[in-house]
Amino acid sequence: MIEVNSLYKNFGKNQVLQGLNLTIEEGGIFAILGPNGSGKTTLIKCMLGMVLPNKGSITIMGKPIKNTWRYRREINYLPQIANFPGNIKVKELFTMIKDLRQQPDRQEELITLFELDSSMNKRLATLSGGTKQKVNIVLAFMFNSPLLILDEPTTGLDPSSLIRLKKLIREEKSNGKTILISSHIMQFVAEIADEIIYLLEGQIYFKGRVAELQKKTGQHNLEHAIAAITSTPAHG
Repeated sequence: MIEVNSLYKNFGKNQVLQGLNLTIEEGGIFAILGPNGSGKTTLIKCMLGMVLPNKGSITIMGKPIKNTWRYRREINYLPQIANFPGNIKVKELFTMIKDLRQQPDRQEELITLFELDSSMNKRLATLSGGTKQKVNIVLAFMFNSPLLILDEPTTGLDPSSLIRLKKLIREEKSNGKTILISSHIMQFVAEIADEIIYLLEGQIYFKGRVAELQKKTGQHNLEHAIAAITSTPAHG
């Protein structure tokens, strides 16, 4: 599904990705983890073509992504911070995105799932943070794409909405989708992820299943296992 080879990216003197190599197989839920500044968001943005690497290559669904944009039509993306135009209404935003994508959608189902009916005629600037995140989630899951990239999807969600999100992610997995998630919420990751990819200083420090990491570190709690892995030799 995704092949990253010898990827380097620096911003000025700050070397963010340092020869990163990564293979993500088709199907399943992969959590990209790491401390602030480890390169998680830069890696995601390189995959999306939003950041151009200094060296290296990325192949998605069997095709190099350099100098092309068409592959993005096969990706649904939930950004960490969604900067919507504040003066338009929720329903106008949905209509605009559907006009751009020109693909079958599941808008009404998702609006009902996240109880957004009463917000459809509200302007985006007036919404609470949690409601904006629900709008963000609807946009990310609206179209039937084989690859979903979700950057901090749980931000601002109430417990009921979080339960619905986890169910939605698991349903997409059962439909054969490949789902990449970046999150600082370890309980969420432990519940939802098949594999974790731990970045440290721009390189893959660990890649494997949650149970494998717990066995390697002797820690049953994922937060403690993550803390322990940084004190052992890197692999993956």
